[in-house]
Amino acid sequence: MDNHDERETFSHLDPEGNPAMVDVSGKKVTHRKASARAIVILPDPVIDLLQGEEIHTRKGPVLQTAILAGIMGAKKTSELIPLCHPVGLDNCSIKIGFDKQQHLIILCTAEVAGKTGVEMEALTGASVAALTVYDMCKAFSHNIVIKEICLMAKSGGKRDFNREGS
Repeated sequence: MDNHDERETFSHLDPEGNPAMVDVSGKKVTHRKASARAIVILPDPVIDLLQGEEIHTRKGPVLQTAILAGIMGAKKTSELIPLCHPVGLDNCSIKIGFDKQQHLIILCTAEVAGKTGVEMEALTGASVAALTVYDMCKAFSHNIVIKEICLMAKSGGKRDFNREGS
């Protein structure tokens, strides 16, 4: 764990230990950017379908729908995560592709000019896109695993972060 005292580590608690929104009123507006990744492991028959032409299910095209769902999820983050500040995203993008191990890689990048970061928006966007892939592919197989939802990079706040290999 990082070397922070408890008050800094648990920023969403007031002095009495009750939940509290972090006060960002005194912060300056800066360009904030964050990227998050989700990895989806699919069975071979589903991989084969996704690597060909876009799969069209009753719910629509799988990857295109996942992109839209991820962006929508990022925009709704403050409604899902208690005490998360609502932010007016200036940009949100979802990229989906396969890596060398044939894992589906979902990368969500969110940006805002604001007083608070957009890590939660990027994480939510990647998560919702991955969940949408699961939902739309479960008719083919339930042997689908979503793993390693993680922050890849963030900038514009007190501390920048860049995960190795991102």
